[in-house]
Amino acid sequence: MLPRTILGEPLYALAALYRWLKRLLRRWRTRHTHAPPPRHGHHGHRVTVEPSPARTRAKPPWVRDEIVALAARASGLGCRPLQRIFNDRHAGIMSVGHDFVWRVLRDCQAAILLRRKQLKRRTYRPGQPNRVWGMDGTGKTDEGGSTHFLLGIIDHGTRRCIDLKALPDKATITLLRVLLDAIERHGKPKVLRTDNEAIFNNPLFDFVLHKLNIKHQTIELHCPWQNGRIERFFGTLKQKLNHWAVPDRVALNDSLTEFVAWYNHVRPHQHLQGKTPAEVWENIDTLRRPVVSVRRSHLSSDHHLCQRQQAVDVAVLGGG
Repeated sequence: MLPRTILGEPLYALAALYRWLKRLLRRWRTRHTHAPPPRHGHHGHRVTVEPSPARTRAKPPWVRDEIVALAARASGLGCRPLQRIFNDRHAGIMSVGHDFVWRVLRDCQAAILLRRKQLKRRTYRPGQPNRVWGMDGTGKTDEGGSTHFLLGIIDHGTRRCIDLKALPDKATITLLRVLLDAIERHGKPKVLRTDNEAIFNNPLFDFVLHKLNIKHQTIELHCPWQNGRIERFFGTLKQKLNHWAVPDRVALNDSLTEFVAWYNHVRPHQHLQGKTPAEVWENIDTLRRPVVSVRRSHLSSDHHLCQRQQAVDVAVLGGG
């Protein structure tokens, strides 16, 4: 570097400004680029540093498909609930942020609508009875303003309502008493599916199911569609029950008995190919003509029609 006296004041100030601009440019380049500036070792040798990998990586295709499937099943959930469900389901394997979920919902609206149509149009085949039972609870308010707890049990394969009662309380011992009575009447299931409510998830409930050799299957958090058969049954129940005025719990149980008779023996089910749950439960082929004598055939058909007509009358009178 030349002395300051030789360069003069203007040239010295210009050189200082050049050095300051050079340092400013180096700092800007460091902040706005992934690769840091070249460094020099102790002996003046140039040291090259490999650039660090990007923090955000492209997600696998199955992550986007899983979020689309979750959004199609639960139309009312936003980005953060979907993010929580996905991260809980795939903990330790993959995780997503709410901004990624928002971008998937924004870019895949057509795929979500198509998946919802496919879910609505899919058909089920009747299964074997007593394989999986679904249990859940709901409520009904009487004329006095008191809300009664309703416990429902439905068979997944045949859609038969195993039991439906208005209980005096929500104690676990009360639920187990209803479950044991249902097992005594209809047999024992292999799997019992419930939600994550405290009345279904406690040591007493799990101990009784373990002793009965029944597998307790709980759905995931914020996923009511995984127990969709009992939820759909409650939807049909509330469509009819909202038109009934009940004074107390005894009258409510009488109305529930009439509804169960109508649901199991009268109402044809769409996913059972027009059969009733009782016909699928008893494995009755309604399209096959019975091979019996003419007189007995008339008697059996008249008796069957009479039973259906009585059930219809009971349901209509109860609904009125």
